[in-house]
Amino acid sequence: MNSFKRYLGILWMVLGPVLFYLLVHSAVVNIDLSGKSDINKPLPWIIIMIVFAPVAAGLSIFGYYAWKGEYDIAN
Repeated sequence: MNSFKRYLGILWMVLGPVLFYLLVHSAVVNIDLSGKSDINKPLPWIIIMIVFAPVAAGLSIFGYYAWKGEYDIAN
């Protein structure tokens, strides 16, 4: 089980930046100042990115500690 946690740690480390990249990419694609709906305005996207950036960083930090074995259960 401990080795499984370590492999998942690698997944979490990679998943944080990838999800943030996908968020920024979808913001760039959807922001259109001539658009009428809320998804086309930049302010909601900026707020979402400000809120999600620490979440993505925390996910990567959690993955780093899992990979290093900080969450291993001693037998």
